Amino acid sequence: MLARAIAAAIHGIEAVPIAVEVDLAGGLPALNMVGLPDAAVRESRDRVRSAIQNSGFSFPPRRITVNLAPAHLKKQGTGLDLPVAVGILMAAGALPPNAADGFLLAGELSLDGGIRGVRGALSMALAARALGCRGLLIPAPVAAEASAVEGIPVHPVRSLIEVISFLRGETEIPPLPALCFGPAPAEDCIQEDFADVCGQAAARRALEVSAAGGHNLILVGPPGAGKTMLARRIPGILPPLDREEAVETTRIHSAAGLNGDEGLLRRRPFRAPHHTISGAGLAGGGMTPRPGEASLAHHGVLFLDELPEFRRSVLEVLRQPMEEGRIVITRSMQAMVFPARFVLVAAMNPCPCGQQGNPGRECVCTPIAVRNYRGRISGPLLDRFDIHLEVPRVPARDLEESGGGEPSAKVRERVVRVRELQSRRFAGTQARTNAEMSAAQIREHCALDPAGRRLLSAAVERLGLSARAHNRILKVARTLADLEGEGRVSPRHLAEAIQYRLLDRAGGG
Repeated sequence: MLARAIAAAIHGIEAVPIAVEVDLAGGLPALNMVGLPDAAVRESRDRVRSAIQNSGFSFPPRRITVNLAPAHLKKQGTGLDLPVAVGILMAAGALPPNAADGFLLAGELSLDGGIRGVRGALSMALAARALGCRGLLIPAPVAAEASAVEGIPVHPVRSLIEVISFLRGETEIPPLPALCFGPAPAEDCIQEDFADVCGQAAARRALEVSAAGGHNLILVGPPGAGKTMLARRIPGILPPLDREEAVETTRIHSAAGLNGDEGLLRRRPFRAPHHTISGAGLAGGGMTPRPGEASLAHHGVLFLDELPEFRRSVLEVLRQPMEEGRIVITRSMQAMVFPARFVLVAAMNPCPCGQQGNPGRECVCTPIAVRNYRGRISGPLLDRFDIHLEVPRVPARDLEESGGGEPSAKVRERVVRVRELQSRRFAGTQARTNAEMSAAQIREHCALDPAGRRLLSAAVERLGLSARAHNRILKVARTLADLEGEGRVSPRHLAEAIQYRLLDRAGGG
């Protein structure tokens, strides 16, 4: 007896349709799985057997062959348990042979027949819709996430018995209503407030510009100056995710097994990996490639504290996503693309002891030690930071003044206004923020008057700036003009944007 069921396997962040073919034949009782299953899939033999028996059904004492097609694609994870069990029961006659036709099934079975959640539910719903399936049977803990996809009924299931009863037509499992998406309340996004920051007016301004235009930012200053504290307040001034961004971000987190039961993510991610992270951990990869921290920060912030402590080879993997907004992981048989469009915020000390330029402390580092410390960060990587900012130590008199600073909610209003302006400006294009402008868009939206052209040309010549730095100055200047509500980039905006490159040219970054 032959039976078929439709399943899906997660590769990267995509769900690849899998045909589960089950054949029962004569011979010694055995359950063999073919089609490049990994260890977790092969172990499903024992889970499926126990789940079927503990759900009140007899496991067929036949020679069972389960084929997972296409055979050339490696199958991984535990989400194939449910379709394998349903296929066996259809082949054994416990279910009609066409009971699962038109349904995509996914779920991990427990030994008592319960169904546990799987990763990649949102991608599976997209795959089911693309296949034209009439429904998706998926574990209840992740069903809310899958219901964000319109046009495919999502049936939440909790046990194998419930699935069998549904496929027999004995009970109904109402599909979940389409997920009603709404941005996270502003107060939920502001967990750490700018109102708590003492002093640091220049840093607050730079962070607002970074958030408004999506510009990469590096903070350089002595220990205790507040670099990390400032960076951790960026999520509170970022605009909420729109629906399209939320779907993209949730797919990545779901494929990595990090999404909860709340459905779509509504807050922009803030990822802060430790400096001991590997290249695969940051960019993604491994024997079975999964999203790394750079992809998990998609549409959010990637914060690298103590930047020179990261291995140089690890930092270099960020050069591609900082330019292209994606990471390509290539293996011998396939290539996977992970979205990775983030705002990179980094913090570092000016020297190994951290006291260089601090009027209150003496730096004990030798010139060679300082040069080697800064040399851990390559010039091409530094050139990709739009804003280079020195963060000085806060004077004691400012520390004594608690509160009174502008709260994050006020800053966020300005950032949201500027982001909405950019959304209208770049409608119908791939760019979302000023930082993502192409060369043609820079020429269109950052046109300069003669005074501005002279100022920028002089700065490029005197500071020895690269063509990339030239364009990034224009992008930052465009954001500064947007913050002031001006349609044209003026020399005043250019001058401030150029100031954000002086620290890099002076060797401070």
